[in-house]
Amino acid sequence: MSVSLSVMTFNLLEDQGLESPNAWDKRKDLCISVITSYSPMILCTQQGVKSQLDYLQQCLPGYNQFGISRKGAEDTSDQYCTIFYDKEKVELLEGGTFWMSESPSVPGSMSWGSIVPCIATWAISFFVVSLTFFCTISKPTIAFSAWKCYASFFSLDKIVHTFQLKRVEAPGFTFQIVNTNMDEFSPRARRRGALLTWQHIASLPPTLSVVYCGGFNTQKESTTGRFLLGRSREHGVLGDMRDAWPNARTRKNTSLIRTYHGFKGDKQGPVEHMKLILRALCLCWDRQTQDLHVDWVLFRGRSLMPASCQVVNDNIDGFYPSSHYPIFAEFMLPRSVRLVETPAHDAGN
Repeated sequence: MSVSLSVMTFNLLEDQGLESPNAWDKRKDLCISVITSYSPMILCTQQGVKSQLDYLQQCLPGYNQFGISRKGAEDTSDQYCTIFYDKEKVELLEGGTFWMSESPSVPGSMSWGSIVPCIATWAISFFVVSLTFFCTISKPTIAFSAWKCYASFFSLDKIVHTFQLKRVEAPGFTFQIVNTNMDEFSPRARRRGALLTWQHIASLPPTLSVVYCGGFNTQKESTTGRFLLGRSREHGVLGDMRDAWPNARTRKNTSLIRTYHGFKGDKQGPVEHMKLILRALCLCWDRQTQDLHVDWVLFRGRSLMPASCQVVNDNIDGFYPSSHYPIFAEFMLPRSVRLVETPAHDAGN
């Protein structure tokens, strides 16, 4: 039996207040319904605040979560980039967060024209036979020779997420998840944040598969997208991520050319559609895009084969769980990754 890895990225949008037609209390159960309908192994959320994340945890007892506020571990008032993981399939060994700034280990730090702190939460996961089988991964220190403002980056000892996934045969399968939400207004902050995150990814063993997802607040034809997808250089560096959406064997809801819809869903009028196009142009800054996807699922590694990818537009009579469509992707793993066969019980026992 083939083994797959399913990932959903979901911008929750923080609570808009009880008076808002899109208040969290009015859409929280629909959010739960969407998540349980797709049952992703990994759920990456953005823009959620503690009360929202607590509700998800309460209603999703099969998941555990990891993540901190973009202002730091002591803060509970601001937004989080959180990774939820199916605890029956995934074991978290270590975890952490870094800030997309010139001081990435400083909570709440901002640089390059950002108007709010932006963070990346990341994790390394491992498929194993049982809970007693562990994978040890060295924690590197990253050096930025391309950036003169740095003598060196920061030790990753405090920001590593290590998972192990259960119920597959040894030696298992190791992969990393990176969840982010980039600055909405500053193209420079997005480019530098992408470079910072890419330097982190590039420091890992090239055989380690990576899924890098979240809210990028720009399109793939922007300088940020082109850099990450290996089409242009940033400070002399070239990314080599791939996009699950065009590479998936099957895609659903391809007519939805945008993932941000502002709670209007599929019912965009000409004026609203023009606003979205203008917004895309502003976000891309220096290049017009071919679509309006701002939520991406990127991946790296030959061991990840995107079998399907979907723009999730589940709604109830035109009422949507968020202002963004979630993206759901399923990756097939190599044939060498096999489930542990559970011995059948003797019928006479």
